[in-house]
Amino acid sequence: MEEQEEKAKSKEDEALATVFLEQKNTAQIEPACKKAYKWVPSLYFVEGLPNVIVTVLAVAFYNKMGFSNTEVAFFTSWLYLPWVIKPFWSPIVDSFKTKRWWVLGMQFMMGAGFAGIGLLLMQGTSHFFAFSMVLFWLIAFSSATHDIAADGLYILSLTSHEQSFYVGIRNTCYRFSIIAGQGGLLFLAGWLEKKTGNIPMAWSCTFMIIGGAICLFRLYHGIALPKPPCDVERSLCNNHITVAFYRTFYKFITKKGFGLALAFILLFRLGEAQLAKMSYLFLNDSVANGGLGINTKDIGIIYGVFGVSALTVGGLLGGYLVSKDGMKRWFYPMVIGMNVPNLVYVLMAILQPSNYIFITFLLCIEQFGYGFGFTAFTLYLIYFSRGQYKTTFYAISTGFMALGMMLPGLVAGWIQEHIGYSNFFIWVCICTIPGFIIARFLPFDKNFGKKE
Repeated sequence: MEEQEEKAKSKEDEALATVFLEQKNTAQIEPACKKAYKWVPSLYFVEGLPNVIVTVLAVAFYNKMGFSNTEVAFFTSWLYLPWVIKPFWSPIVDSFKTKRWWVLGMQFMMGAGFAGIGLLLMQGTSHFFAFSMVLFWLIAFSSATHDIAADGLYILSLTSHEQSFYVGIRNTCYRFSIIAGQGGLLFLAGWLEKKTGNIPMAWSCTFMIIGGAICLFRLYHGIALPKPPCDVERSLCNNHITVAFYRTFYKFITKKGFGLALAFILLFRLGEAQLAKMSYLFLNDSVANGGLGINTKDIGIIYGVFGVSALTVGGLLGGYLVSKDGMKRWFYPMVIGMNVPNLVYVLMAILQPSNYIFITFLLCIEQFGYGFGFTAFTLYLIYFSRGQYKTTFYAISTGFMALGMMLPGLVAGWIQEHIGYSNFFIWVCICTIPGFIIARFLPFDKNFGKKE
């Protein structure tokens, strides 16, 4: 009996490894899959675009539609939920149909969802808020599902060498999508607001353009995406994969040091999670209300272009220093880099500067520190996820990470409206203290992350 149980467990582990670990048979990869330059850049651009729109542009959109800071922060924070539950949904994606089928299907859903929001704005329905939130949530769910399928297709279609070669390209294209979303699309919406004098019409056109663009990518990917032989179509859920995943989830939560790791994952970004919800609202709010009074178009340039560029540079520097000296040496300086620059918001809330160059400079400092510090957070997730099921462990970790962003964001607007911007940003800085404390107790291998 024990032997049979052991064989069953072995079969489950084998199924899980097949799906979640990167043990792929490169001999099965067809020649068409090797033309990755035709689809990898566009695939990861599409992967990032809906994410940044749902988590960032939705805040700006509902703010311009007249909702309060409390309402905007609370309802848009719920849009993180699909990324929280993504690890639990991933076995379904892996055990039904093909990765290619999921990618194309989710791109269609996202394109249709954005177009639907644009049409709702044109119609001016009285139930616009409820319908738009449903569509945003469906887009978020489709985007999270697309993440799973796209990464799976990437692994199944490329050899390990090709995966390593294209990882920089895919990450760069993902960054471009953030600049396009936070910068280009925010600028477009602001420009249309000024051009038309009609805020609903401006945002309707913006969402229609987004939906049309994603649908065009869907048509292109219908031709360009590979059909790897190992991406086998399944008509029913594979119970071995599903059972093995949840068994591995149990292994994750019973892993040594899980309590400390969970506390760090949930609390390290406690301040940042609240700041992220209020940064655009603060920049756009009137000077009389304690904001800086910057229009949407200029925020797109300042925050979406210069800010994201500074964030990228900070991330690159962090990665370089860790590869040179190891994570242990640079971990606490990165914790400082992540949290201390939040003080620039306190300074801006007190001074309320009107000079765009000065504001851009301060925001670039904060975003550079965020990029630099987030390297430590990402590497810690990788470090704690080590083991036989590192891919699945990492996916579960990112789910907890999304939860750590969602929960504080729910109350950020309510806190700000009760204490004002200056006190709110001071509160954000206080919320970084738990991360500083917990970081002191995290164990590391001396040379983890160091280039051999």
